[in-house]
Amino acid sequence: MTQSTDEGAPARSEATPGGELMLLDTASLYFRAFFGVPDSIKAPDGTPVNAVRGLLDMVATLVTDRRPTRLVACWDVDWRPSFRVEAIPSYKAHRVAEVVPGTTGVEEVPEKLVAQVPVIVDVLAALGIARVGAAGYEADDVIGTLTAREVARRAAAGATPDPSGRAAVEVVTGDRDLFQLVDDAAGVRVLYPTKGVKNLDVVDQARLRERYGVATGAAYADMAVLRGDPSDGLPGVPGIGEKTAVALLGRYGDLAGVLAARDAGDPGLTATQRRRLTEAAPYLEVAPLVVRVAPDAPLGDVDDALPTAPADPDALAELGERWGLGSSVQRLLDALRG
Repeated sequence: MTQSTDEGAPARSEATPGGELMLLDTASLYFRAFFGVPDSIKAPDGTPVNAVRGLLDMVATLVTDRRPTRLVACWDVDWRPSFRVEAIPSYKAHRVAEVVPGTTGVEEVPEKLVAQVPVIVDVLAALGIARVGAAGYEADDVIGTLTAREVARRAAAGATPDPSGRAAVEVVTGDRDLFQLVDDAAGVRVLYPTKGVKNLDVVDQARLRERYGVATGAAYADMAVLRGDPSDGLPGVPGIGEKTAVALLGRYGDLAGVLAARDAGDPGLTATQRRRLTEAAPYLEVAPLVVRVAPDAPLGDVDDALPTAPADPDALAELGERWGLGSSVQRLLDALRG
C-alpha cells in the first residue's frame, strides 16, 4: 500500500525487547534506502547501488538490535491487485506509469531504483533470507497472512505472552496502513522507521491510543476507511476527517457500529454526518476489502529460519565483488552470525 514518509511524530526511544518473527515490508525499506542513501554509492561499473547497500545495512541493524530468530522479506508481486482496483478504481491510479494490457498498470519507479531490484533479489537468495510474495497480492497481504499464521500457530500451541515483553511478530515498515495488525494480546507490533532503522517508533496499542486516539489495530483500519488516504487513491467519506472518524469509532465501537447507527437514525450522529455516511454507502461497502490486508494470501510453506551462514557463499562473493557490496554484505553476515 502506501510508501509513506514520517509524519513528524516523535519516536519512542526506550529500549524494547525484540520479536521472534520479523517481517520486512521490503519495498518500503528499499524505497527509503534509495531516497536516504546518496546515489553516488555505485558499483565498480558506475551503476548506483544505494538502495541495495542501504537495505542490507538496514537489515543488519535490525537483526543486531532486535535479535529475531526468524525473518522474511515480504515482496510485492502485484503492487496494485485487481481485486482492489475492481472495488475502487482510483486505488493507486495516480501512481501508474503505464497501462499494460491485461494488467492494472505499471508502478512509476525511479529508473535508478528499477535496476537495483534484481540485485536485491539475487543477494537475498545468496544469503538464504526467505523472500515471499503471492501472485495477485501486495507485500502487505503477505505480511498479514504470515502474521495470521503465526498468531494461529501460537494459539494452537497454547503459547503465552513473553513476560519480558518480547513480541511474537515484529513488522518493519514505513507504511502506516500496517498499523492495523497491531495486537498486544497476540504479541504483534509494528516497527516504523522515522530517521532510519536506528530510530524506530515501536507501535503497540498504547502508541496507537497516544498518536491516533484508537485503541486497537482493527480500529485503525476502520478509521482509515472513514478518513480515506489520498496517497493510495482512497476517497474516504467526504467531510469526515481523522478526528471525526476517531470520535465516531469511540462512540460506536467499530465501523459496523457506525453504519448501524447511520441506518437506525441514531441521534448521536448529526444530520450532516448521517447524510455524508449515507451518500458514501457505495464506497463504504467496498472500502474495507481494499483497506484491510488479506489474512489468507495463497502462500506455500515458508522456511523463515534466520540464516547463520550464506546459502550460496560463492554467489554471494561474486555479487559482492560485481556490485561493490563488500562492507554491507560483511556487516549483515556478522549480524546473522550474532
